[in-house]
Amino acid sequence: MGEHFFAESFDRGTLDGWVVSNAKKEDTDEDIAKYDGKWSVEEMKDSKLPGDQGLVLKSRAKHHAISAQLLRPFTFDTQPLIVQYEVNFQSGIDCGGAYVKLLSQTPDLDLDQFVDKTPYTIMFGPDKCGEDYKLHFIFRHKNPKTGEYEEKHAKKPDSDLRTYYTDKKTHLYTLVLNPDNTFEVLVDQTLVNSGSLLKDMTPPVNPAAEVEDPDDYKPEDWDERPKIQDPDAVKPEDWDEDAPAQMPDEDAVKPDGWLDDEAEYIGDPDAVKPEDWDEDMDGEWEAPQVPNPACETAPGCGAWKRPMIDNPNYKGKWKPPMIDNPNYQGVWKPRKIPNPAFFEDLHPFRMTAFSAVGLELWSMTSDIFFDNFFITNDRNTAERWATDGWGLKKAAEGAADPGLATQMMNAAEERPWLWVVYVLTVALPLVLIIIFCCTGKKKSAATPAEYKKTDEPQPDVKDEEEEEKAEEADEAEESSPEVGGGRSAEISQEQEEQTRTPETNVSRPICRAAACRHPKLANAPPTQPPGKYPVDSFLDLCSTT
Repeated sequence: MGEHFFAESFDRGTLDGWVVSNAKKEDTDEDIAKYDGKWSVEEMKDSKLPGDQGLVLKSRAKHHAISAQLLRPFTFDTQPLIVQYEVNFQSGIDCGGAYVKLLSQTPDLDLDQFVDKTPYTIMFGPDKCGEDYKLHFIFRHKNPKTGEYEEKHAKKPDSDLRTYYTDKKTHLYTLVLNPDNTFEVLVDQTLVNSGSLLKDMTPPVNPAAEVEDPDDYKPEDWDERPKIQDPDAVKPEDWDEDAPAQMPDEDAVKPDGWLDDEAEYIGDPDAVKPEDWDEDMDGEWEAPQVPNPACETAPGCGAWKRPMIDNPNYKGKWKPPMIDNPNYQGVWKPRKIPNPAFFEDLHPFRMTAFSAVGLELWSMTSDIFFDNFFITNDRNTAERWATDGWGLKKAAEGAADPGLATQMMNAAEERPWLWVVYVLTVALPLVLIIIFCCTGKKKSAATPAEYKKTDEPQPDVKDEEEEEKAEEADEAEESSPEVGGGRSAEISQEQEEQTRTPETNVSRPICRAAACRHPKLANAPPTQPPGKYPVDSFLDLCSTT
């Protein structure tokens, strides 16, 4: 395991080496003062590693205290301190802590009487009550002038800690204190808080060099008012403070059809006096009021009044305008004097040595699982211990985790608003892609006439229909005497290659044969030599056939 001061995995299945406190808590009701909470060494309820055991807090709403001696006391000198252990809130956590205390080395340290007031050097670990999620790092600092101890609390982590308390997984908590007065807090080997013992603790380790003089008092004539009412201001003569804020609209006209003689509400004509109504006890019975049916189609009922509008002459109560106070002296503060309690400790890392580790807890939830406590001054050793313990648990729990889809469904059951997020981020883009792909228009193949009109390049390879037409034209040329079937045979291969156009890859004699059968060229001489008719005319006519 390497250099260490304490190592406990509980895999022996016993509490050997641990002391359960038999003390009573002072200043507490007798019924709950005793540390009678139960501890046990057992496997987790949903263990993924058979045979892996840990320390379990078994009782709820009771005081628990248990501790164990280190192999040797830890002294703060030139080596860092690394404390780590695992926690699993198997049943969640309502209100309670899971932190450890490193008990100070004192002559009267008695683990059998371990209580909340037992001196400790460091308190570290998770704590939660209600919606307040905490991860404590507290150390007790000795005042070099008075010899008294004062708790110093690290600043709150910036990370959201909620998941560590609610996911029912095993988490590794690590505290690192360095001789240069820096600290690190890690969860699952991920940094969640860090800082300086000199700058990031509350209250600060070193008090201020100056403090406000408690005997200094503000003079009676001290004027802290930055603005005052202008003493020379006079209310204007035309200022009317009695003008009302609103007035009747003189331009309003009563709407036509207004029913002055009809009440807006009338007694319900269908109401019947209850049989048990006693007029001596209950008074004269009256039917409940209902809206007057006669007013439903009318613009209004009852006495008509002009609507109220804002009074343009309203000014309200006159007040003098505010001006800068010529006697303004600023906000008064007591004068500063040297702090009689000032001291400067530049090495707060040199804390009180500790010789035991303990858990002193109150919890409203049971079955809190602790495991793999380790205290060392070598970070590499601590990381190897974490890999062999927590790393194995993490791998086993990860292998047993549900798939991504199941996790998303479970999350949505707890937070229904996630369904909206799923629809917007997954379903909607998928639907849009399908619509785009299925409704896109395919470009239809251009006809030869369109190629001619648009000058778009014509494909070199003809489709099956064009090939069939060309073959039919070739056969017709060979068999038709009117066209002169021998004409094509007389054209040499060289002439055919010369008359073939690269744009169409169509032989001129074939097009000429087809063109000569066209009505427009019915009178064309069958033996007309090539070149007599323009090539474009043959191509155009060949396209139309």
